[in-house]
Amino acid sequence: MQLGDILVAKGLVSKEHLAHAANYQQEAGIRLSESLVACQILTEEQMAEAIAEIPAAPTSMTDTGIDPLFLLQLMFKGIYAENLETPSQITEATKLPSSTVNALLKDAVDRKLAEAAGQAGNVDGSMGALAEMRYTLTQAGRDWTVECMEQSAYFGPAPVSLEAYQDRIKRQKITNEWVNRPLLEEAFEDLVIPERFLSRLGPAINSGTAILIYGPAGNGKTTIAEIVGEIFENVVYIPHCIEIDGQIMKVFDPVVHREIDVQGLGGEGGGALRRERYDNRWVPCYRPMVITGGELTLEMLDLKFNSIAKFYEAPMHIKALNGTFLIDDFGRQRVKPEEILNRWIVPLNSRVDYLALHTGKSFEIPFDELVIFSTNLHPNDLMDPAFQRRIAYKLETVEPPEDLFRKVFQGMAAIRANEAPLAYFQPKFIVEQVLASCKFEGVEPSFTADNIEDALANLFIKEAESQMFGVAR
Repeated sequence: MQLGDILVAKGLVSKEHLAHAANYQQEAGIRLSESLVACQILTEEQMAEAIAEIPAAPTSMTDTGIDPLFLLQLMFKGIYAENLETPSQITEATKLPSSTVNALLKDAVDRKLAEAAGQAGNVDGSMGALAEMRYTLTQAGRDWTVECMEQSAYFGPAPVSLEAYQDRIKRQKITNEWVNRPLLEEAFEDLVIPERFLSRLGPAINSGTAILIYGPAGNGKTTIAEIVGEIFENVVYIPHCIEIDGQIMKVFDPVVHREIDVQGLGGEGGGALRRERYDNRWVPCYRPMVITGGELTLEMLDLKFNSIAKFYEAPMHIKALNGTFLIDDFGRQRVKPEEILNRWIVPLNSRVDYLALHTGKSFEIPFDELVIFSTNLHPNDLMDPAFQRRIAYKLETVEPPEDLFRKVFQGMAAIRANEAPLAYFQPKFIVEQVLASCKFEGVEPSFTADNIEDALANLFIKEAESQMFGVAR
């Protein structure tokens, strides 16, 4: 975990500021945080506030929030299945502080479940100054580990408690960020979009609740939603997994969660956060965005239990917590719209969601995310008035007036559309069609009457089009 990268991702410092502070840090022999303050890039208060947001490492076994026996089982599975031997290997794999790992190893030896097996040598077999003791399982330890793996084969980063996860969701809620007009205009600067639409979209984003974007196909609903999901700047901390009633639920997903990029931001000058000071069971990420479409089913909103490995995978909307969840092409799913909406009534209304383990135990999760429904169907055909009231912001994307259509097209080509209904995607579509035609003919890109007519023929289907080229109905 790199402090500099987190500060850059939060927008508190620039890469240039970070490089300057890193150079001064090396000259003065101080920490990066002290260097940033000394260089007057950040105030002491700003630095203290930024550091306070980072989950602190547990200072004792109790501070982990997890039963020591559970942690002991986790460690043994790593020694047994992953051939881990040294405290540093176990620390790296479990993301636990070295003090906690050493305490667990001592307990294991006292229980006669593990034993010291000599010091680990360097590659050449010599003993270095940082040589560590190796540990192996006794026969009793191996037998116990096999029993543990029958209950759950999960091994990886240690979990955080459900209570810690609940608290973290509340602390980093999406409404902590304020989206103002300049920020929104900058995000949409590459799109031609009606001014009035932006004026209505801004308050909807700041609400942190649910938004319905509807209107004819091809007018930018999905693009608008994707830009909204990327507009947020704060860093959030996602747990690798959480423990609920002795069960593991994996949360962090590298496909969904964009981890703060060390090389892309701070690089070598990022200022590594000391392992003993910060809790590495949490991953610093940008606010997540999850997009689902016609493939969405009700089962995808429930916990997924791996019956072989015996642990859970968080459903997609839980992975989107503190971020944005887009349901694209709403109404085109294989399940009825009202069934999906009924699943969302409680989360949208009470801001709490309830999940159930296969054991029957249920638990609640604070529901903090911006939910966007995007559809080209009319809302009256999708939901009753009662549910419409639960969506406070309903934004319609309409067919563009001709002046906006011309503005969209101006950046790509000076051409006028025919009398068919206009849409914002059409200029890009026509230009791409013309470029493909010119490439096929082996000529320089240019507009001709023929290739424009061909592009329009691909764009609009006429009633009698199938009579051309001898195609029968």
